[in-house]
Amino acid sequence: MVAVTFRPLSFMPAAMLVLLALVAAGCATSTYVDGETLAQDIPLAREQALEEDGIRATVEVPTAASAARVFGLQFAEYGIQPILLRIENNSDTDYWLLPNAIDPDYFSADEAALAVGSGLPAEELHNLRRLLRANALPFFHPAGGSRQGYVYASYARGGRFVDVVLSGHRSSVRLRFAVLLPTEGFDYEYSQLRERYAKLEELPDLDTDELRDRLAALPCCVTNEAGDDTGDPLNIVIIGHAPEFVSALVASGWQFTEAITADSIRRMLGAAIAEKEFLTAPVSALYLFGRRQDVAMQRGRSNINQRNHMRLWLAPFRTEGRPVWVGQVSRDIGVKFTSKSASLTTHVIDPVVDESREYLLTSLLHDQSVERFAFVRGVGRATPDAPKFNLTDDPYFTDGLRLVVWVSSEPVPPGFADNLGWNDSTDPVLEGRGQYSVVPYEPDDPPEADTSGEPDAPREPPGPSTAPST
Repeated sequence: MVAVTFRPLSFMPAAMLVLLALVAAGCATSTYVDGETLAQDIPLAREQALEEDGIRATVEVPTAASAARVFGLQFAEYGIQPILLRIENNSDTDYWLLPNAIDPDYFSADEAALAVGSGLPAEELHNLRRLLRANALPFFHPAGGSRQGYVYASYARGGRFVDVVLSGHRSSVRLRFAVLLPTEGFDYEYSQLRERYAKLEELPDLDTDELRDRLAALPCCVTNEAGDDTGDPLNIVIIGHAPEFVSALVASGWQFTEAITADSIRRMLGAAIAEKEFLTAPVSALYLFGRRQDVAMQRGRSNINQRNHMRLWLAPFRTEGRPVWVGQVSRDIGVKFTSKSASLTTHVIDPVVDESREYLLTSLLHDQSVERFAFVRGVGRATPDAPKFNLTDDPYFTDGLRLVVWVSSEPVPPGFADNLGWNDSTDPVLEGRGQYSVVPYEPDDPPEADTSGEPDAPREPPGPSTAPST
């Protein structure tokens, strides 16, 4: 018989953020940085711990290789990712862990054992089941106690959101973690963002009024590498430190994109031919501030041809001490052939780009990650009858606004997210019908050329709102 004891961790702690420039044609010249180094320079801790109301939770997520070294089992090949949790209950309340918050599709210990050990002899399988049971995290956490163990979650590549929710008598505690995992295949392992983020304190620090003017003065759109042609509109701004905005996005279902490599292209083509999902598929490079995007994330569907995706750049200024991330978000709804792509194919975007912008906001509101939000002009209005075009000639139309979101590190119910009321966005459903009556424009404001960089007209902010005014 194999002795069943809790095995100490031997894996390298999971490294955290550096969300990086998408690797397209220039990936060969990008600098590879190992996860250990990234963790030292970007403030997403390798072993993350949070504390609230007497509860301290510590989370570690091993890479696939590390989990194999710890257990001697290839969990990743069977779609399983062990997550180590240590919960110290220093309160006077008994709590129960809600494992469904971590992963509604988590595996029980016996289920995981049968998945990875179905071909083992009966005695070895019996020992494996005892081993995984002994290492599983208990659900009950009594007052004054400290317990640790694994939750056998479904496998996620690149990183994951770990939502630790504990329920007691008329009491609950929620601690949210965003964990990135180095795999030598994701674009965040090839970035110069590390150096830029390290100089964050040197950037100009703007107050809210200065920020509004600066955002309105930004270019309307991304460009190609040469900077001589414009593409998708710069329609989103996210404000928050790396742990805040990564946690908010991952909690809302956004995933990191892989680097463009021979392997990722092979898997992408296979997914396209089979019409299957590729939730971390790479995206091409677009340009702002003279460089390709620093961050790329997406929300994929069951078919690779359909996804929401965004690109973000760290801006050359801060606001109230927090980083500002400027970017574009759009929805891919199909694939087409084009001579403007090295692969001769590209995704087709939904022409109602404001719907994708609103989708980002509502998903963050739904997951209680929004502290404040506003809409600022600067993109330039385009209508269905007079659309603009991106770099691969897809038409799009917009009310001309860009969304600005201050993410919160603490859960904020949607009704308590503060709408600053700079401008009212158009309902994208009505916009698809050609109705723009909600958006206020000055009488002398050209409806299709609002890119001069002039600040928005002053306006008194309304009270709190749960969603954009419609």
